[in-house]
Amino acid sequence: MTKLEQIEKNVSELEPEDFKAFAEWFEALQASRWDRQIEADIGAGKLDGLADKALADFRARKTRAF
Repeated sequence: MTKLEQIEKNVSELEPEDFKAFAEWFEALQASRWDRQIEADIGAGKLDGLADKALADFRARKTRAF
């Protein structure tokens, strides 16, 4: 059995209360990893083009408020 298969088996056998706690922990872990990736992408300039386009659209009044 692979490590992933063992994790899947263990998670599927959790009691509802433990599964809820696991799900909350896992969601927080995903959010933290996402935040770190976005910060790395920003630091590497990967989002500069998108930011420039958004600012140009705003200055050209091509945006609208919701």
